[in-house]
Amino acid sequence: MIVFFGRLDDRPLALAIERAAAGDIPYLVVDQARLHEDELVLDVGADRVDGRLRACGTELELGAIAAVYARPLMLPTARDDLARARAEQFNGAFLEWLDDAPCLVVNRPVAMRSNVSKPYQLQLIADAGMPVPPTLVTNQPDLVRAFHARHGRLVYKSISGIRSIVTELDDASLQQLDRIRSLPTQFQAYVEGVDVRVHMVGDHVFATEIASAATDYRYARRNGEVATLSPTELPAVVRRRCLDLARRLELPFCGIDLRRRPDGVHVCFEVNPMPAFAYFEGETGQPIAAALVELLATAGATVDAWSPFART
Repeated sequence: MIVFFGRLDDRPLALAIERAAAGDIPYLVVDQARLHEDELVLDVGADRVDGRLRACGTELELGAIAAVYARPLMLPTARDDLARARAEQFNGAFLEWLDDAPCLVVNRPVAMRSNVSKPYQLQLIADAGMPVPPTLVTNQPDLVRAFHARHGRLVYKSISGIRSIVTELDDASLQQLDRIRSLPTQFQAYVEGVDVRVHMVGDHVFATEIASAATDYRYARRNGEVATLSPTELPAVVRRRCLDLARRLELPFCGIDLRRRPDGVHVCFEVNPMPAFAYFEGETGQPIAAALVELLATAGATVDAWSPFART
């Protein structure tokens, strides 16, 4: 049995559920909007955690769960204090269980935390042998000015896991650098080239090339620009590095953001542990959701085959 955890108004989760239903694969949905109606009972022993889960009128022993696809988002507003308390208790307990569940979990909360600090994750990426851009994290304007003088064109973004818009450091931004004194910010040397998003699904690699003049192609339309997505192939060495990086981060499913420089070198910016893949699948037709469901169904039957991802 596969368990899908998250919100049904989240398109990536809904798309994965649709693929499972189309393939007649047994699954159970744990909707974060209904946690106050559901029940999770945990029996914590010396060396394992047992228990049962009841959701959508179905009761399931935790040991019967073969795999979980989790996209935990903020809980919807509850109708009253009691409902909110029940939902928060269920949500917290379930996420804790996911870190130690003896099945495949895509992805474990503990593994997704690498993206909470972008500078920390960037160090992990570099340790895995992926080229990364020269980076400065600071709240000191003078250091930024010196970094700018050394590298020329710069971009900046937040250092947390909360999505932020990658913005170029232009003349207007330079005039407002004193604002970073109360908010450390990540600055990076601008990398010339073409964006490539790589979705890793187990051993499957889906690479997408994005043609756009926007600094951050995700927000191209907001600035009156366009982003054209098309499937592409990675050089063998880059493909191997992406596979190794996903395994090092213990992320069976992730989105790796690269930029291919004119000299052919692929520079890595970050790894998204909860990628919004529906946009890329819709634009390119790449069967990302189908591969994800196949991973969940296959790994559920033979967890040991995914030992880099599944804890026993």
